[in-house]
Amino acid sequence: MENSMQFSNAAEVYTFLNGFINFERKHGQRNEYRLDRIRGLMERAGRPDRAIGCYHVAGSKGKGSTATMLAAVLLQRDGPIGLFTSPHLLHFTERIAIDGQAVSEAILLPAAVEMTECLTSTNPQDYALVDCPTFFELLTLLAFLCFRLAGCRQAVIEVGLGGRLDTTNIIAPVACLLTAIELEHTEILGHTIELIAAEKAGIIKSGVPVFSSAQKEAAVQVFRATALVKGAAWHCLDDEVTIDDRRIDRSGSHALLRFRDQPAGDNSLTVSVGLIGDVQLRNAALVSLVARHFGYTPSQIQAGLLAAKLRARFEIIPGDPTVILDGAHTVDSVAACRDQLVRLFPEGCCLLFGCAIDKPAAAMAAVFGSEIKRLFVTKPGPFKESDPAAIAQAFERHGFAVQLVVDTAEAIRQAAAAARKSHLPLLVCGSFYLCAEVAAELTG
Repeated sequence: MENSMQFSNAAEVYTFLNGFINFERKHGQRNEYRLDRIRGLMERAGRPDRAIGCYHVAGSKGKGSTATMLAAVLLQRDGPIGLFTSPHLLHFTERIAIDGQAVSEAILLPAAVEMTECLTSTNPQDYALVDCPTFFELLTLLAFLCFRLAGCRQAVIEVGLGGRLDTTNIIAPVACLLTAIELEHTEILGHTIELIAAEKAGIIKSGVPVFSSAQKEAAVQVFRATALVKGAAWHCLDDEVTIDDRRIDRSGSHALLRFRDQPAGDNSLTVSVGLIGDVQLRNAALVSLVARHFGYTPSQIQAGLLAAKLRARFEIIPGDPTVILDGAHTVDSVAACRDQLVRLFPEGCCLLFGCAIDKPAAAMAAVFGSEIKRLFVTKPGPFKESDPAAIAQAFERHGFAVQLVVDTAEAIRQAAAAARKSHLPLLVCGSFYLCAEVAAELTG
């Protein structure tokens, strides 16, 4: 076709995608988030999103972990299974997974050719600004083209930002999942839990069951009311599942789930997840609730949860020093990270911290305490705008002695050396992009 392009490797595909507007680098204005462009692209592609059963996952925190766990459970019965998540850690192909593995070039490259054939031009400069597709719109189209080429029967789709106007909200899902809601991206989604929940509730569809994690009451009210209006069956984790016998160690998280809709003796499920933290047990409980609804057996649920792998979620990497990667970048998620650190590494740690300029650095700094023995502040890599000096000042106001090293690579070297000398683990948090920089350094 006229606009068809050829690609020789995944890097060329990524370069092409990055030629288009990327709101992950810098968020657009509210009126720049719209669904007509992606609908047009999907129509020209023959609606690959309608060829498979999709599970749609939105929320402020835990949606990537939840999506990954659910895809792993689905794979225990049906396959191939697609998974679309963001961001990636090292390679953009991580965002498009098939049967738990990053998409291969054998699938990616022909799908990318199909993607370009859906464009009126492959040159971003040829579009009027309002008509130019974005990086994430093209990536979403590419994911569904990959899933179609791979013959996926089902896919789990993680919302990119918000829900109502997110690019992924053109699918017709078989179920909608809502993970925990926090104050995040307030300049786009609103400055209250109610407003943010209303945006997330935009994924709820008429007659499609809704499964919600434990939520603040303000969010529950919004979700329940939206489900009622849409005629969508409402399932809330707090109402239907209890999590007992919790045990968290360096290998993962373990618990006994009890389902209240079943008679005694047939209402419990012992689960283990290779992801660490109380929040991961809530995510696992939500996935188990969904899977039971769709007829997955206890053994399928258990096997899937145990098989799920996801990087930079309190990921412990043994070595000298031991490195802990956690992409936590909200107050609640940083608090959860600190809780796990104190529980599993009571000796404390060296902290390497960096976050984007739109994150609540001062509030995150206030979370930490005496468990931090050495503190390094840096930029979270070149992708996101950051003000490391302001971050350092925020920590200093809370009584920390801060070593400010703006150059990310040098900060990694100094922080690792300090941790090694002190015989302490190195915790890296504040940004997935900073975790990616450290992961790349560790892998050479």
